[in-house]
Amino acid sequence: MMLTPVHRFRDIERKPEYLQPEKCVPPPSRPSLGTMWFIRDGCGIACAVVTWMLVFYADFVVLLVMLVPSRDYVYSVINGTLFNTLAFLALASHFRAMLTDPGAVPKGNATKEFIESLQLKPGQVVYKCPKCCSIKPDRAHHCSVCKRCIRKMDHHCPWVNNCVGENNQKYFVLFTMYIALISLHALIMVGFHFLYCFEEDWTKCSSFSPPTTVILLILLCFEALLFLIFTSVMFGTQVHSICTDETGIERLKNQKPTWEKISGWEGMKLAFGGAFSLNWFNPLSNLNCENPALAETAAAAPASAIMTQEEIEQFLTRDVAVEVLNE
Repeated sequence: MMLTPVHRFRDIERKPEYLQPEKCVPPPSRPSLGTMWFIRDGCGIACAVVTWMLVFYADFVVLLVMLVPSRDYVYSVINGTLFNTLAFLALASHFRAMLTDPGAVPKGNATKEFIESLQLKPGQVVYKCPKCCSIKPDRAHHCSVCKRCIRKMDHHCPWVNNCVGENNQKYFVLFTMYIALISLHALIMVGFHFLYCFEEDWTKCSSFSPPTTVILLILLCFEALLFLIFTSVMFGTQVHSICTDETGIERLKNQKPTWEKISGWEGMKLAFGGAFSLNWFNPLSNLNCENPALAETAAAAPASAIMTQEEIEQFLTRDVAVEVLNE
């Protein structure tokens, strides 16, 4: 938990009823095992279903319209294997980005007991979100769709029905990358297939009738071109955010960095869970997003800097330990 100094410039709504930590009711305890993160948003679920349907449509056209009728067996096997491998990785990345907790702050933890457990030092405050009644870590923002505060929230993406945050940014980057790759691959195959059909008889270059073949190929071409542009832009912006250690929200707010930036290659290693390896491209691998520098800093804190129970009680009665942040 990162504590924010008092002199931080933030928009603070000073309403006395929100400054009382005892007004927050802690959430019911539930076991962490067996729980799954899933956002019940109708628009997001529809967008996620459409995403999978579009990938399946592209696979249908690539296999049954272009590759299966081809006379070149080697060409069909190589391109079919490559396209389906990339499509599987894209859908696996989408699945992980959608069902991975992006870094949600525990809901309703802005209680007196929790504030005391933070072992605050004199002159330090923590920020409380009035919407989910949570103690907000530095760089966390509230998402109105997820109804939670998300650590290092970049944006809420309806196509993955989830926020893109600290814990699932890798999967979102892989999703955009693999979708861009299969879109480019599909465009190249459509171009070659059109040339092949123009040179040969249209009735022999596809299992479908010529009009149906043309319609299916044009629809695939339009879909692939649209998603190639969209996902390439998203991939570029996400990599830029990681390398500059600045989320999309922080960039839009033109927020001055008050944290120690981890940019460039170190930022990539932190976002992708370790040193460069094939696991960077594997959406099935788990992440280890712990910042070693922060862990070392926390471990090096002298015991004399921690407030005693008596000092905590005096601090709570003397100063406001919780301030409300509007977003």
